[in-house]
Amino acid sequence: MAEPTPALPDRLIAHLDMDAFYASVELLRYPELKGLPVVVGGRRAHTPQERPDGTREFFKLADYTGRGVVTTSTYAARDLGVFSAMGLMKAALRAPQAILLPADFDSYRHFSRLFKAAVREIAPVIEDRGIDEIYIDLTDVPGARDPVGHDPLGGVRALARDIKNSVHSATGLTCSIGVTPNKLLSKIASELDKPDGLTLVTMADLPTRIWPLPVRRINGIGPKAGAKLEGLGIHTIGDLSLAAPELLLQHFGAGYSAWLHQAAWGLDERPVVTHSEPVSISRETTFERDLHAKRDRPELSRIFTALCEQLASDLQRKGYLGRTIGIKLRFEGFRTVTRDLTLDAPVQDAAAIRHAAGLCLKRVDLSQRLRLLGVRVGKLSRPGEVDPQRRSRSASSAKADAPTMPKPENLTLFG
Repeated sequence: MAEPTPALPDRLIAHLDMDAFYASVELLRYPELKGLPVVVGGRRAHTPQERPDGTREFFKLADYTGRGVVTTSTYAARDLGVFSAMGLMKAALRAPQAILLPADFDSYRHFSRLFKAAVREIAPVIEDRGIDEIYIDLTDVPGARDPVGHDPLGGVRALARDIKNSVHSATGLTCSIGVTPNKLLSKIASELDKPDGLTLVTMADLPTRIWPLPVRRINGIGPKAGAKLEGLGIHTIGDLSLAAPELLLQHFGAGYSAWLHQAAWGLDERPVVTHSEPVSISRETTFERDLHAKRDRPELSRIFTALCEQLASDLQRKGYLGRTIGIKLRFEGFRTVTRDLTLDAPVQDAAAIRHAAGLCLKRVDLSQRLRLLGVRVGKLSRPGEVDPQRRSRSASSAKADAPTMPKPENLTLFG
């Protein structure tokens, strides 16, 4: 076995990000759209129609009406200024001839499972960061530390290339990988050469590859912190690395200012976490038109019930119960209100979730029209687990305290 090359860092961490994932999956289904500006985010009504001659008729973004948002877009659409989370009406102004497709999350989840399984066959230690990205610990993968010729990074470079090829073979899709000594730098590196990129960055590369980038490229510096840094004359990561600790402390507080300084110098000791429990599970929907709690009560009640049923299905499929039930309401004017209620015992069924969420609704002024409704379950636990706050209670007391859940047909909403 080859001895570790001194030039290599102690850890080799990769960040893999699928390229325009949702849009790329759609291009597998509609290959004739390759190279064209395509936007994913429409409704089922925007499913392409097959013509008598076997060709397809696609909807154009110019024909869209509503207030949906862009789920993702191809790189050709991004070149026209259309990006994720942008309103579709605004996107239509920038790229009216772009093709509009509905999102198909079942398909995206399928391809997500495929690419992650392909990676695990080569490097089993991965951290799932969502449907289209993962961290991979390559430190102890055979061959990662073997130099190739005079290149001390040749082994890990070849390993990353094998992962990319395996992902493409399993899915037909491309991905971009950044390999560095830690998660923070790898997240940045995976974006440097998209699409289909492979980027290796060592600590010696900080001045040339990382420091010229805007501060917002650091994952953890959001819009507000970025604007504040800009106001202080700190525009690039290099500027941040040279900022006086006293200045950062004055404007950001002890903990965050210390983290900013470490991040600018590429320091991050976080491990690759192979498993983590979710904090909460939620479902929400944005309406095509604003709905009023009284005038549109039947429709709102139907939507509310469906959300609770979907949430209950999610909990049962993932094997969780939850004690805290919450709601999220967004009114016209984008005012958002949340309420929650913690139950005595964890629940998993739709009727119990709907009842508790209905009690939360009674604490909200529903005189304004609604544009979004969501339901959330928190304080998650596994069946059979004992809540620490309830361990001192006797079984009989717990049974007596447990609420009697009403039948779904007896529940009222928006009364």
